[in-house]
Amino acid sequence: GMPAMPPYWGLGFHLCRFGYKTLNRTRYIMEMNIKAGVPLDTQWNDIDYMKSNNDFTYDKDRFEGLPEFVRELHASGRHYVVIVDPAVSGSEAPGSYPPYDDGVSMDIFVKNITGGIVFGKVWNDKSSVFPDFSHPNATTYWMTQLARFHNEVPFDGAWIDMNEPSNFYDGHKDGCPPNQKEDQPPYVPSGEKLCAKTLCMSDRHYISSHYNVHNIYSQMEARATYKALVQIRRKRPFIISRATSPGQSKWSGHWSGDISSSWEDMKLSIPNILSFGMYGMPLMGADICGFNQNTTVELCARWHALGAFYPFSRNHNTDDGIDQDPVSLGELVVRSASANLDIRYKLIPYLYTLFYRSHVYGETVARPLFFEFPDDPNTYDIDEQFMWGSAFLFNPALYQGQTEVKAYVPAGLWYDAIHNEPMEVENGTYMTFPAALGDTMSILVRGGHIFPLGSSIVTTTDQRQKPVYFSAALDKDGTAQGELFWDDGDSLDTIENGKYNLYKFYTDWNLNIVFSLSRVVTGFTEQPIVDIVMVSGVPQAPTNVTMGGQSLYFEFRNKVLLVRNVDQRLDHDFEINWS
Repeated sequence: GMPAMPPYWGLGFHLCRFGYKTLNRTRYIMEMNIKAGVPLDTQWNDIDYMKSNNDFTYDKDRFEGLPEFVRELHASGRHYVVIVDPAVSGSEAPGSYPPYDDGVSMDIFVKNITGGIVFGKVWNDKSSVFPDFSHPNATTYWMTQLARFHNEVPFDGAWIDMNEPSNFYDGHKDGCPPNQKEDQPPYVPSGEKLCAKTLCMSDRHYISSHYNVHNIYSQMEARATYKALVQIRRKRPFIISRATSPGQSKWSGHWSGDISSSWEDMKLSIPNILSFGMYGMPLMGADICGFNQNTTVELCARWHALGAFYPFSRNHNTDDGIDQDPVSLGELVVRSASANLDIRYKLIPYLYTLFYRSHVYGETVARPLFFEFPDDPNTYDIDEQFMWGSAFLFNPALYQGQTEVKAYVPAGLWYDAIHNEPMEVENGTYMTFPAALGDTMSILVRGGHIFPLGSSIVTTTDQRQKPVYFSAALDKDGTAQGELFWDDGDSLDTIENGKYNLYKFYTDWNLNIVFSLSRVVTGFTEQPIVDIVMVSGVPQAPTNVTMGGQSLYFEFRNKVLLVRNVDQRLDHDFEINWS
């Protein structure tokens, strides 16, 4: 199937770390970043919120008041995501831990070749057992555990980790049984045992041996989690998974796992995200500032500039690293995070529309340059730049001590996204752009595109209550076009049920059309209001701008026409003209 449509709030900024250790520390870090002006939609917690690292529990001493904290987040228009590992504790006292007791009674744990439950070891104190997500009862089991925990802590999304599945043993505590062909194939790439840090290949699932199930284990867990969240919340699920397999984007997004806080890993995150986009996994990101080892102020400032434009944008790191949220690293990182996230938030209506196209047509969201310029061989090996859709070209600074970026710009008319300055490129060429540390990344807008913008604001919930804006970047022929997808941002199956609006718009300077909007689909009753229309690349100043025969206030400077106070609800087609 096609990639899942994410909730609107899932495209905001997410904050996390392994090692907050207490709810008080979680709250303090979050509030300090909000106070500093860092846009923030979602707070996360890693396994340290749990009691004894056991799924579906929380430590009522260190995280006392967690349910109330989540409700406070909801009241502020924010959301909360928790980590959930597939393995549950296999060593709690009988009757004290329902995830184990229920699994035994429903017979849904992975078995060994003799039919006994496989006991591995993950984060739990003594032993871990693994749900068999291929079992007919597994989805009901998983839903029961998630629902029970949700009744205590009303989380909004699930972070499914360790789902390769990961195991601290190589198979079982005493290894894997001898003389099993699945465990001892004649050839293994790299020479490692197939059971290294996972289950024995001879272990049994309902449908087959682990040898045949291993590579789809995460997808089965993601599917069960998705179905559970649909039933529990009755809203669009938001799920991020560490392990993935082809087709899993129907149920979850992905992040790149435990990368290091290094310049090299920051650079490699770009081709990683672009590759997953081509695999059909558009909701993808990497841990901003890196996960393992300690980051630096310079690296984290650069990474926040880049990570603000990952399709999935989250700062997260390990429990033995320093605090690396923007405030903890100081004013420079706060400035970089705030400035670049401010642009991201303005672009979320455009980004959300790209995800609509991904869900319906299977298109990429973040994409390599050669997707848009297949006839330009210079784009084929570019992996330090990327695009959002067809309209935006991102040119990040990726090297220590860098003060400018040398970026390839394909042929066409382009505009600086911050200053709207045009640059006409006859043939593709490398150009140099300033890259001051702490400033916004170099972003170019491709002529010929109109894109919707949201308000500069700190949560997507607030943004959806404000007017939208439209910005047109004219091509050399004086035309541009674009679209906006709009629904309530969180309900299930709005596209499948026709409960959304789709607007098409275009500009044609030669026909004296500043902006024309047509409604293609009108199934959602709540219509946004457009307040401002901006057109870049206008050859000459108009003397009058009108809508429906009424004059509108406008400004004109440096070939940019700014029409203010449009105040038009998008409940009917309309056209703005100039003379």
